Amino acid sequence: MTFPQFVFRNVVRNKRTYSAYFLSSAFSVLIFFIYALFIFHPDIKKGVTSATAVQLMSSAEVIMYVFSFFFVLYSVSTFLKSRKREFGILMMHGMTRGQLNRMVFLENMLIGIGAIAIGIALGMITGKLFLMIGSKMIGIAPLPFFISKKALFLTLGAFLILFFSISLFTTILVRVNKLIDLFQAGEKPKKEPKASVFLSLLSAILLLVSYYLAATATMQTLLFRMLPVIGMTVVGTYFFYTQLSVFLMKRLQKHRLLFWRKTNLITISNLAYRLKDNARMFFMVTIVSTVAFCAVGSLASMNVMNKQVKVEFPAEISYLAKDDQPVHQKHLQQIEAELKARNIKYRTKQVQIKYVAVASSTDKYAPKKMAVVSFSDYKRMAKAAGFDFNEKPLDGQEILELRTATLSEPEPITYTLVQNHLKFHHEKITKNVVLPMQLIFSQGFVVSDELFKKLTPVNTEMFTGFYTKDLQKTAGMGKKLTKNGMSFSSEKNPYSMTVSGTIYENQMNMYKMMLFVALLTGAVFFIAAGSFLYFRLYADLDYDRRQYLTIKKVGLTDQELNKIVTQQLSLLFFVPIVVAFVHSTFAFMALQSFYQLSIATEIIIVLASFLVAQLIYFFLIRYRYLQNLKKTLI
Repeated sequence: MTFPQFVFRNVVRNKRTYSAYFLSSAFSVLIFFIYALFIFHPDIKKGVTSATAVQLMSSAEVIMYVFSFFFVLYSVSTFLKSRKREFGILMMHGMTRGQLNRMVFLENMLIGIGAIAIGIALGMITGKLFLMIGSKMIGIAPLPFFISKKALFLTLGAFLILFFSISLFTTILVRVNKLIDLFQAGEKPKKEPKASVFLSLLSAILLLVSYYLAATATMQTLLFRMLPVIGMTVVGTYFFYTQLSVFLMKRLQKHRLLFWRKTNLITISNLAYRLKDNARMFFMVTIVSTVAFCAVGSLASMNVMNKQVKVEFPAEISYLAKDDQPVHQKHLQQIEAELKARNIKYRTKQVQIKYVAVASSTDKYAPKKMAVVSFSDYKRMAKAAGFDFNEKPLDGQEILELRTATLSEPEPITYTLVQNHLKFHHEKITKNVVLPMQLIFSQGFVVSDELFKKLTPVNTEMFTGFYTKDLQKTAGMGKKLTKNGMSFSSEKNPYSMTVSGTIYENQMNMYKMMLFVALLTGAVFFIAAGSFLYFRLYADLDYDRRQYLTIKKVGLTDQELNKIVTQQLSLLFFVPIVVAFVHSTFAFMALQSFYQLSIATEIIIVLASFLVAQLIYFFLIRYRYLQNLKKTLI
C-alpha cells in the first residue's frame, strides 16, 4: 500500500467524523459557484436592477469566502485535537514528523478537492433551477442555462487556494508530544469546571445593558448605539458560555431536590463539563446563527417597507407644480391620457400649498420657510386617499405638523413668522400621511382655513393627486416625466412628481433580489453552525462511550440512556440557538424603529423557519448518535 493510498483509506474510514465538514464545505462551494454563474452570465448585465444584483452577489461572494476560510480553519484544528491517539499509534510504528505533516496535508487537500468537485458538480446540475428562481426573484427575464468559464475557474481557483493555504498552515498546528500523552489524550480525567463570579456578573450586565439599549433605540439613536451594542453582546456572549453558564450549572448542582432527581445527576454534571469544554464552539455557533437570523430577518422585514409605499405615497401619482407655466397643464393631461389608456379609474384633487417666511424658531435647524396647507384641503386629501377622517377642525393659531413616513412624535417647537410676527407652537401631528415627504423639502403644517387665507406666502405651489384603487397598475407610468418613479424640481425642472406603482415595483425587485442573496448566504451560515455542533459531538463520541458503558454496568436502562442523551443533545443543540434567538429578537426590536408598521409577523416566520430546520437536524443527529453510541454498549 502506497502512502497516498494510506491517506485515502484513512479519510474514507473516518467518513462519519468528516461528513458534516465535507458537506458544509461542498455546500459553500455550491453557493459560491451559483453566485458566480449569475455574476458572469452574459444576459444579466443589463439595466439597473441587474447591475445591483451583480454587486450584491459579488459582496456575498467575498463574505462567504472569508467565512469559509475561518470555518475550514476551525474545523481542521478541531479534528487535529481529536486525533492525538491516532497520531500516537502512527508515531509508535515509525512515522516521522515529516510524514505526519505530509499525511495531514494530503488528507485536507483530498477532502478539499472532493468538496470542490461535489460543489461544482451540484452547481452544474442545479444551476438551471437556481437561474430560474434567481431571475424570477430579481425581476428580470428568465436566464438560459450557461456555464461560464470565468465562474468555473474563479470557484475552482478560489477554493483550491483556500484549502491549500489551510492545509499548509495546519501542518504547523500538529503538536507531537510524548507518546504517553498522545495515547492518554482522550482518557485523561477532565478538570472540574470553574467559573469566576466577577466575569459571570460582567457577562450578565453586558447582555442586559445591550438588550436595554437595543429595545429602547429610536431612529435617531440607533446608528450611535449599534457598534457599542454589538461589542457588548459579543463580549457578553463569550463570557456567558465560558463563565456564566458554568456558574449557573454549579448553582443547579447545589439544588439537591433537582440535582438528585432521577437521571438529572448525570445530565447536569455532564452539561457543566460540556459547556466549559465547548464554550468557544458554542460562542461561534451563537454569533454565526445570530448573523444568519438578522440577515434574513432584516431583509424579510423589508416586505413591510413595501407595504408602507401606500402609506408614504397616498396618491398613486403625485404632481407638484412649482409655478404657473403652461407646461404643467400639458403634463397633467399626459398623465390623464395614460390612466385612460390603461383603463384605470381615478379621482383627482388639487391643493394649494403656501410657503411662508420664518423669522426665528426655537429649533436652530428649522428651515427659513415652511409649507402650509389649509385644514379643509388636508381633509380632502385624506378622504381621497381612503383614510377614515375624524380629526377636529383647527381654531385660531392651532397647527398640526404634517405626518411623514419617518415622523412619529414631534418635539415642541415655536415658530415666529416674518408676517406680523405671528407665533406658531406645535406639539401634535396629523393622523395620516397625505403628501409624500419627497415632494416637500421643508416642514409642512396644517392650519385653520381662516388663518390660511390671511397668510401672505413667499411663493405658492399647486399639488395634484391622482387617486386609484390599485397602485401596482400605475407601474411604469410617466416614464418621460420621471426616472424610476420620481422626479425632483430644479432650475431646469419646474415640477416634482412621484408614481407609487413604479416605486413599489422597484422596491419589490430590490427586496426579492436581496432576499434571494440573503437566503443562500444565511443557509451557508446556518449549515456551518450545525456542522460545528456535529463534529464537536462526534469528537467526544469515544469518551461518551466509555462513560455510558461504565454507567450501564451499574444498571442504566436503554430508556434512561435515550432520555439522558436526548436531554444533553437538546441542551447542546438549542442553547446556542435560543441565545441567538434572544440576540436577534432585541436586534429586531431596534430595527422596528425604522418602520411605522409592525414587522413582528415577518420576524416570527423567519425565526420559526430556522427553528423547524434545527429541529429536523436535531432528530437526524440524535438518531445517528444513539445508533453509534449503542454499538459498543450491547
